[in-house]
Amino acid sequence: MSHSWSAKEHKNANAPTAAGLKRTRSDGGNKVTVVLGAQWGDEGKGKVVDLLATEADIVCRCQGGNNAGHTVVVDGKEYDFHLLPSGIINPKSISLIGKDSCEKMKLSDKHKKERSKGCVTYYPQRVDLCIYNLSYYNNSIGTTKKGIGPAYSSKASRTGLRVCDLLGDFKDFSTKFKNLVHQYQNMYPSLVVDVEDQLKKLKEYAERLRPMVRDGVYYMYEALHGSPKKILVEGANAALLDIDFGTYPFVTSSNCTVGGACTGLGIPPLNIGDVFGVAKAYTTRVGIGAFPTEQLNAIGDLLQSRGHEVGVTTGRKRRCGWLDLVIVRYAHMINGFTAIAMTKLDILDVLDEIKVGVAYKLNGKRIPHFPANMDVLQKVEVEYETFPGWKTDTSAARKWSDLPAKAQNYIRFIENHIGVPIKWVGVGKSRECMIQMF
Repeated sequence: MSHSWSAKEHKNANAPTAAGLKRTRSDGGNKVTVVLGAQWGDEGKGKVVDLLATEADIVCRCQGGNNAGHTVVVDGKEYDFHLLPSGIINPKSISLIGKDSCEKMKLSDKHKKERSKGCVTYYPQRVDLCIYNLSYYNNSIGTTKKGIGPAYSSKASRTGLRVCDLLGDFKDFSTKFKNLVHQYQNMYPSLVVDVEDQLKKLKEYAERLRPMVRDGVYYMYEALHGSPKKILVEGANAALLDIDFGTYPFVTSSNCTVGGACTGLGIPPLNIGDVFGVAKAYTTRVGIGAFPTEQLNAIGDLLQSRGHEVGVTTGRKRRCGWLDLVIVRYAHMINGFTAIAMTKLDILDVLDEIKVGVAYKLNGKRIPHFPANMDVLQKVEVEYETFPGWKTDTSAARKWSDLPAKAQNYIRFIENHIGVPIKWVGVGKSRECMIQMF
């Protein structure tokens, strides 16, 4: 798949506003704009959401839990969000948490605009730690130990607890809670939970959460079919971490591809409008698992140090490598991106040459698809295209024409190869550093 975009289509819109966040109506109601990761996470989705959220009426987090972290820089101040939608900074928008996996939260008047459905309490985190310590896993899955996996497991086994349970008859909730803890203690004899202490805390949380909870399906239906609204949906994690389509088993526990926007918020596919994918100008990954373009050398070290590649939630160093267009194209196959936001171009400023992975080979032959089998992915050989570095500081660039010609060529090659236009290019941390291309 290849397509060329003319210089006219690249014409910069100058100010980095939220152009593209539309109040598009059809007979089905308002359309939502979805922002998703196109790699293994940590692409800078929070920055893109923050940019779009400046004009949003509603900003929704559709899936995942507080195992994911988004960093936003506004007016020189850095915010790290783990569960709250990155649009929470905009005081004019409503922030909504869908069928997310929630942990106890610090609540303030500013944040009393949340709608929540899923629930992670203390004991699933303890269960996560028990699983983490099992010899079978041998610390291999890379869990953040936030309790997300056990919470989704109990959901799938239909024994989980939801916010509607917490806010209902607390006596019934207490019985369900005790039964669930007992179930896990039978599975993991080392699990110790102070049940009464946890129930005491949960009862307090219930009263604090009660004013903020709404029926999510009904709330979104009214938002979609009421007056014209700009609605933004923020996905956590990324395509290659999707429980179904990611590099299983080294994945998260939720659907972080576009289908998660529908299942997480209870909205029809008809109401999905633009789907923006976010990708770094290189590739990173946290934890173990196949990483074909990884650079275990000075290049990888340079990307890690210049890019400050440390996990927001875990503090773990991220593995670094060249941009892998095979995985970005794979993410596009699943999500149908209407445009891409490419972040951290400035990290490449000092390199003499830059490589881009364009295909995988197995036994000397190109394979036409992204392999589902991780043993196969471990064995692939990457076919690269090599570009000369621009050796110029791009951090002050604010429009397309400010970028060096070699950087422009790099960007155009990427969008032509994946068949999706690049709408934004990031050259720094703040929203002002997002160059808008059209």
